[in-house]
Amino acid sequence: MKRALILALLLASACTPGPKPDLSVAKPPERAGETIAPASGGAQTLVAGSLVERGWWQRFGSAELNALVDRALAANNDLAAAQASLKQARALARAVKGDLGPQLDAGFTADRSRVSNRISSPLIDVTENDYTLSTATLSVSYPVDLFGLGRNQLRSARTRTRAAAFQLDAARTTVVSNLVVAVIAQAALDAQYQAAQASITSNREILRLIEARQRLGELGQADVAQQATALANAEAVLPPLERARQHQRALIQTLIGTPAGSALPALPGLDALPLPDRLPLSLPGEIVAHRPDVRAAQAAVEGAANDVGAAIAARLPQLTLNGSFGGATERIGSLFVPGNLFFSVVGGISQPIFHSGALKARQRAAEAALEGAQAQYRAAALQAYLDVDDALAGLRTDATALDAAVRARTAAAQSLDFTRRQARLGQVGTLQLLSASAADAQAAQALVQARAARLSDTVALFQATGTDSLPDGTR
Repeated sequence: MKRALILALLLASACTPGPKPDLSVAKPPERAGETIAPASGGAQTLVAGSLVERGWWQRFGSAELNALVDRALAANNDLAAAQASLKQARALARAVKGDLGPQLDAGFTADRSRVSNRISSPLIDVTENDYTLSTATLSVSYPVDLFGLGRNQLRSARTRTRAAAFQLDAARTTVVSNLVVAVIAQAALDAQYQAAQASITSNREILRLIEARQRLGELGQADVAQQATALANAEAVLPPLERARQHQRALIQTLIGTPAGSALPALPGLDALPLPDRLPLSLPGEIVAHRPDVRAAQAAVEGAANDVGAAIAARLPQLTLNGSFGGATERIGSLFVPGNLFFSVVGGISQPIFHSGALKARQRAAEAALEGAQAQYRAAALQAYLDVDDALAGLRTDATALDAAVRARTAAAQSLDFTRRQARLGQVGTLQLLSASAADAQAAQALVQARAARLSDTVALFQATGTDSLPDGTR
């Protein structure tokens, strides 16, 4: 009978696992590969079923960019905080595992006392009132995890460690993506600044032309004032661009872990950032399998399921085993003399009966947390699909916008050149010249923005798709 009871208890130790989490989520249809090939720029081939390799930023072919990313990965403070969180989660998981194993403690007490002559003395000489009693103990305890309370807690702690590892990987991806986009934005601002300076130079030349014609009596002072206004407006474009450039440089410095205003490493120009010609087009299942934020949400669901199992197990019997061994004597040297030794072995089992509904409420809270974690997982998966869809739509429209911007820039430059020639011959008026100059400046800015948009949306696709390997320590 006793053996049957022991066997039943051992079989029960495999009970009360956490509920199986629901990780189902609706998937968008799979996409076929395609090639985005604008007439005015490089083609990009979307390869269906491919994954983003680690080190994807190297596809932009810039040594300066690679050096900046290396610095960010080594010194970014957001990454340092995420790494510390991972270390904390690992240490807490080890602590939970340690709580499930045997505990060994040593103790020693010394008690100096005086007793009355009217009571029995523990000493051999009953006329001696003062004595010192020394006690040394060695205690062993072992929690017997009958119904999986400890094992569920350990599984939950380990899933939190996995979630922290995925969150670190997500932080790496975010920091690198933000840095690459910031570098692209800085290169675009530099190009816009140069285009604005060219526009100022052009407007100054036009002003000199109009002033020369005004001296010849062909144009009036009003024409000179109009062009002077156009020149001032062109010059007014520079301060906001300079402020944006300074902000972007400060942002890059912050991302690489240095204070704003300090020396900045060499930055690549827009022409030094070639557009990657092959891009991943991951399948929906691969996106959720490799996006670190989705994987972190999945780990959170698994941890919540284990918490439910732990809450259920907390309502079931708990078995503990304790033992102690030691010696007690009035002389330290004789602590472990056979006559002074003692030991005890205690086994106990407890069954919660009435806790004013607290245990049931904790179970319901854990179940609600599981429902919330499942909803957050589905939201993370849907957001991943949305990010990929947005990036793909951006790349397609960017190609169309680039073609339009190149055509506009070519036409505007030709128009300005023709209008200048006609102005020198006195065949056109000031308003036509002003209009052609303004159109050329706007077209130059738009072309820079269109080129930068293709690069930025390429980064967005890399970030949205996820990498092809797991974070360190999660295999």
